[in-house]
Amino acid sequence: MTTFFKKYGIALVLTTVCCSCGGFLDEDPKGFLKEEQAYATRDALFRNAVLTLYSHIGGYNDSEGLQGTGRGIYDLNTFTTDEAIMPTRGGDWYDGGFWQGLFLHRWGVSNEAIQNTWEYLYGSILLCNKSLEEIRSFQERHPDSDIIAFEAEVRALRALFYYYAMDLFGRIPLLEKSDNKASDMVQAERSELFWFLVRELQQTAPLLSEERSNRPGAYYGRMTRSVAWFVLAKLALNAEVYTDDHWTDGIRPAGKDIKFTIDGAVYNAWEATLHYCNLIRQAGFELEKDYTANFAVFNESSVENIFVIPMDKNLYTNQYIYLFRSRNYSHAAAYGLGGENGSSATIEVLETFGYETDDQDNRFDDCYFAGAVQDLSGNPVYLDDKQTPLVYEAWKVDLDVSGKPYEKTAGARMKKYEVDTQAYKDGKLFDNDIVLFRYADVLLMMSEAKVRNGASGDEELNAVRSRVGESTRTATLTNILAERQLELAWEGWRRQDLIRFGLFTRAYHARPQLPGEASGYTTVFPIPATLVKTYGLKQNWGY
Repeated sequence: MTTFFKKYGIALVLTTVCCSCGGFLDEDPKGFLKEEQAYATRDALFRNAVLTLYSHIGGYNDSEGLQGTGRGIYDLNTFTTDEAIMPTRGGDWYDGGFWQGLFLHRWGVSNEAIQNTWEYLYGSILLCNKSLEEIRSFQERHPDSDIIAFEAEVRALRALFYYYAMDLFGRIPLLEKSDNKASDMVQAERSELFWFLVRELQQTAPLLSEERSNRPGAYYGRMTRSVAWFVLAKLALNAEVYTDDHWTDGIRPAGKDIKFTIDGAVYNAWEATLHYCNLIRQAGFELEKDYTANFAVFNESSVENIFVIPMDKNLYTNQYIYLFRSRNYSHAAAYGLGGENGSSATIEVLETFGYETDDQDNRFDDCYFAGAVQDLSGNPVYLDDKQTPLVYEAWKVDLDVSGKPYEKTAGARMKKYEVDTQAYKDGKLFDNDIVLFRYADVLLMMSEAKVRNGASGDEELNAVRSRVGESTRTATLTNILAERQLELAWEGWRRQDLIRFGLFTRAYHARPQLPGEASGYTTVFPIPATLVKTYGLKQNWGY
């Protein structure tokens, strides 16, 4: 994080999200400045109605931010899948059964993390609504002011928050005011939310900047045109899921029958996906020659990253806890950092990567620590007794390894991001920008959309594979899903991918299928029980 956030650093803390159980409608988005000061001039309006909103993209506390913190969007999208597991290790990582509950899909309707994630998303949405009201009020007072781009950016950012909320919860209230009453808490069908988001992003994208959001400067970390196109591509790719208002009846709409109107032309869902992905390609994004460059300590120059959470340990308090949470204590200490000896790759991940076979994927060592561990100078790392080498026993991973000889060493651990040896707070405040959207995902979306539409997706799939020196494969849906696991490991997409492929509710190693789960009811999370009670919301099916 550089110029942009340095210049506007003060503005980023003027507004805070302070939500309480069932009380997120009581949001006070005015913060510490008097309203007449906060929105008096065009510059003040820009700082306090637009820039302040970006302080909610990352986070410091649990359940806040789109990535980086714990018990929020990332954990709900990752530890509920076959990608990652948090084994109970004796007295560590049981946490009242929370992590086992996520993995087993036994999260319940009163889960605090699920409720806090809802509150974070709606707190952010209400702040966007307040900003839109102030922007429109300013326009009425100053009709000659050119602030149309302000409104477009805030609408696009609100759509981003709504996208995550719809993906997680299905039927949710569509609120477009900041002063909502309990009577406004009426749930919209998921298809209604879906088309609302498509319209919002289609209308605002042409008004957004063409600058690259991942590059330091005035648009660093902001909603730009390519970011909006990426979300539109995701919406189109998942259209069969998002337009399904009865997701437990076993019947989905067909992507070829879901019609998008784009610049006067009509496309089906797969053609719309390709359209928006092609716009991103035409904007100049490409694959980095070195896969790991996207996750380097200073990754702002990446030609592949599209949308990031800017990080600067000296200027910003966004946390990235996932590396800290995964490494064994001795491993982290060898880097001069902290560790919690937790999250690990599942057996399914090891099988997909071909771990310890002649066909092991080249990305495994970029994404995971497994086997004997070395420090940054290549020296062996030892356990607490200073004599026993630390060896991660990848195949020993299980839901509960308490009392086993490998209690502290079971499971391959998260790697992916380059170690910032100068990081603060045990390594949780570092300088690697957190990657949210990148071009490799665009190519995989294109490959999948082509295959689903009856064409060949070989070119895009194998562009991703050849970048890391892997042999070509035929682009089948099975191979594409596997490639998404290989390429996008630990990036927070696995739950959405499994749902789209109809595999989220299946049984896998250490996770039996729940009774009735074949209906698909766990593909969305429950509406938090306190909100059902307080506002009379309808609970999602199966809960």
